[in-house]
Amino acid sequence: MNALLKRVWIGLAATLIVSLAAVVMPDQVQIDDNGRVHLGAPASPPSPSMAGPTPEPTSPPLTRDAVDEAIATAVGAAGLDPAQGRPTVAIGANSSNRTYWTAVREKSAAQSEMNAVCADLERQGWTPNPNGDRPDAPRSYKRGGWFLLVSTRGKTQAPSTASALTDSQTYLTLTGLQLNLADIPLPEITVRIG
Repeated sequence: MNALLKRVWIGLAATLIVSLAAVVMPDQVQIDDNGRVHLGAPASPPSPSMAGPTPEPTSPPLTRDAVDEAIATAVGAAGLDPAQGRPTVAIGANSSNRTYWTAVREKSAAQSEMNAVCADLERQGWTPNPNGDRPDAPRSYKRGGWFLLVSTRGKTQAPSTASALTDSQTYLTLTGLQLNLADIPLPEITVRIG
């Protein structure tokens, strides 16, 4: 039984890692209609009818402090007080390559606040996901070796007595992760999931 559980957990972990990689690096991770994952450059060039992604303008690497400042500026531009949110990177953790800010917001205003945050990130020079994000979905940006994910998310579907949210509230979250994979060529690997 332990071997079966171990295989299930490994499968779940691999699925989560590949899914996150596909969001953070859409130009390096592709999932086809059959559930196969392709790492590296796309196997075939896109058809002329598909618009190709625009390359990210080169920008100097950012420090964690610069990313925190960009987040605070964008949150402030949305009319929110950056001090009202909370950074939630564990104390004592090596957090030089990640940052996280979240605040409890009213659901009725959260989407417009998220839109304002995203507009300011673009004004600051953050490049949006070249594949496009749905307007009502989390949005991803990159700049200087950092990736930012801006999202609103509410309670989980399962009721929880430990949740700090009421039914009219959600979280506005900005998550930053530093990835510098430009110098590491990814091999073309096909993995079958499912």
